[in-house]
Amino acid sequence: MHGVPHWIVYAIGFAAQFFFAGRTLFQWLDSERKKEVTSPAAYWGLSVIAAYLMFVYGVLRDDFSIILGQFISYYVYLWNLNAKGIWQRMGKLLQVILVLTPIAATVILLKDASVFARNMFHNDQVPLWLLLFGSAGQIIFTLRFIVQWFYSRQKHESVLPRVFWVISLIGSGVIVAYGIFRKDPVLILGQSFGFVAYIRNLMIGFKNTSRNEQDTK
Repeated sequence: MHGVPHWIVYAIGFAAQFFFAGRTLFQWLDSERKKEVTSPAAYWGLSVIAAYLMFVYGVLRDDFSIILGQFISYYVYLWNLNAKGIWQRMGKLLQVILVLTPIAATVILLKDASVFARNMFHNDQVPLWLLLFGSAGQIIFTLRFIVQWFYSRQKHESVLPRVFWVISLIGSGVIVAYGIFRKDPVLILGQSFGFVAYIRNLMIGFKNTSRNEQDTK
């Protein structure tokens, strides 16, 4: 783990999952209160903080699947902050830091390509088949934000469509299985928490749709 004590690495990972769990809980409670699936600005702000920490955790764990998932979704978080009008209120310096930090970290990581390839793809602790399995879970889990981004662009506002929660359930299940294989408590606990919120958001969405259909009759 790059000479960093295990407890510090796991502390960073659990801190990231704390913010991920916080965003999920906040969004869930906001949806329960408004009786419809919402996309609060705090959800995206907490997502940015969590992704920062999770990216660092992935680097320290030499875990390519974690890095891949966080890098893609991170910029979708920033887009949603912009759609919510939060991005415009940030200072230019903070905007530059937020945009460039993941890129800079990746450049540093790839500076020695041979070491990177050995650590990421020839890691004795992560067989290639397990790396591919974990990466597939991260890609599926990240796909939900790609879908959310396309859907929101069409609606010209930040929204969380029903398909977002369906993909969340599938991707989360794969990542939990990957975490069990890797004996990674950060991934297991972090993803398990989301199951209830994902299912509940689907239920709220279906109820809201049924109520709207009844109102139009």
